Amino acid sequence: MDGKLQKPHHLILDGRERLLISGVADVESFDEHGVVCKTTQGNLLVRGSGLRVDKLSLEGGELSVEGKVDSMVYEDSAPSGGLWSRLFR
Repeated sequence: MDGKLQKPHHLILDGRERLLISGVADVESFDEHGVVCKTTQGNLLVRGSGLRVDKLSLEGGELSVEGKVDSMVYEDSAPSGGLWSRLFR
């Protein structure tokens, strides 16, 4: 398989308690209030409470997050601090 092909990107939210994300290239940070990850479709910020990374496979491009999901926001690549400043408001 050609390394230049993008992995498909999907979000599956099950009852606001389990989020499955495919097409994940990297996880920049995570704590109980937020997860910041790079996907094939842009940077994704997930906010909530009691969040925890249940499964992470960067090789497979998959991420599973459990906890209460309040919001999911995509951002284009921005100068450093842009995504971080929004996460820690």
